[in-house]
Amino acid sequence: MPLERNRNALLAFSQMKDTTVFLLLSLITLFIRFPFFFRDYVDRDESTFILLGQSWVDGFLPYTQLWDLKPPLTFAFFAAIISIFGKSFVAIRFAGAVLVAITAFFTYKIALTLVSKKASVFIGIICVVLLSLFGSLQGVMSEHICMAFFVPSIYLLLSKNSSFSIFLSGILVGATVMVKLNMAFPILFLGLFLCYESIFTNRKTSFVQVVLFGTGALTIILSTVTPYFLNDITYTWWESVILAPLEYTEARRYSVFKLAPIFVITAVFLFYAHKSKNLDFKNRNIQLLLITIIGVLFSFAKGGRINGHYLIQLHPMLLILVGVVVSNLITVHKPKIPAYLAVIGLLIPAESYLEYVNVINNKIEKGTIFNGEGFSAPQFILENQLETKNVLFFEYHIGYWNLGTLPPTTASTHPSNICRDELFTFFKNPRKKSIEELKFIMEELQPKTVVIRKGKRILDKKEVEENQYIDNYLAQHYTLFATVDNAIILQRL
Repeated sequence: MPLERNRNALLAFSQMKDTTVFLLLSLITLFIRFPFFFRDYVDRDESTFILLGQSWVDGFLPYTQLWDLKPPLTFAFFAAIISIFGKSFVAIRFAGAVLVAITAFFTYKIALTLVSKKASVFIGIICVVLLSLFGSLQGVMSEHICMAFFVPSIYLLLSKNSSFSIFLSGILVGATVMVKLNMAFPILFLGLFLCYESIFTNRKTSFVQVVLFGTGALTIILSTVTPYFLNDITYTWWESVILAPLEYTEARRYSVFKLAPIFVITAVFLFYAHKSKNLDFKNRNIQLLLITIIGVLFSFAKGGRINGHYLIQLHPMLLILVGVVVSNLITVHKPKIPAYLAVIGLLIPAESYLEYVNVINNKIEKGTIFNGEGFSAPQFILENQLETKNVLFFEYHIGYWNLGTLPPTTASTHPSNICRDELFTFFKNPRKKSIEELKFIMEELQPKTVVIRKGKRILDKKEVEENQYIDNYLAQHYTLFATVDNAIILQRL
């Protein structure tokens, strides 16, 4: 009887259509990410992307009114959603869920070229989880957007050989790099691999197809330059998209010890896979995946830093190779997998369960399903008729969007950028140092309302002089007006 049930389960997996798999992955994605649709923000970067997107909708190209360190298609994604649905967190977060589902589906499709459908479906599900594992990944990050382009492009290179599909793959990688610039490295490595393949091997890829791949990528890149060219500000694009990230990576590097773990883990895994012969390194599909993994890791090394959400760029490809190894081990050794592992698996998205509770409690206590100081602080400001135009958010800067106002200076678009003075030159900031920017905001603009976070240092701990200045200035010139949840609202004396 148990054998019959297992056989039926396997048959059910093998007979699943792609549309069914996509629906399954979409439902799992929605379940995990849905309670975060109503959170004010889950990462500061997402809030900044929303502000840039709104600025674009208002008629200002990125880097002209507001400024941040990302290529223009990141902001185009948010601008498109805002232009269609208006100021809707639900629409933005739903679009993010669609991106995750697309990435997971094409991860499944690539895995299907290497392992069974059952294993591929599980790989797709795990991909959803990894891209949504922690609360900080529940927002719409630039990595979520770029991987929804990049993974399908890899699938086209692996499974299709028509000139059109390769050109389309080039289009997708062009979009990828115009969302996340460091992805230029794995894309470059892919291009070099295709060149090698067309010249030195008997494989089907022709040099014409390589040219088509590059043409597709350049088409998208040049299309993002076009609006700047037409407005005679091409150099603005060049400075903001190319030069600024290069300067930033040189100025903000992590210790080699912070970078090492992911390199060591990946190397150990690949060494084991090679020695155990659980990965066929002569298989073209595996070679392409390896190339992309090496390219992503190289981009981490060049960038000199790895934040948690950066790993989204690595997860799909590495997950497929891990899935191949695990699948081979299960096939050979046929281990008995204990039933309690299924229960443990259900507990993995624990943050989502807690957020469901948070949404319900917020509805009961405050009468709204939307929660977080990015909502409650602006609402309090409006209800108490405080200044909304001359306001400064050191925290919860999505509040600018909810109040329908702008940050006081270009540098303060993202609160962290106030202290990234190595970037000031790229948006023509007349101040040269972060302390000068702070003094200009506080002493010249004199914001009437300032919002900070209770119990948190205002600026990064490394900014000693800046923290000392702002702490002293706020103590002398501002008074506590109210505390709204964890937001402290200060009024100028």
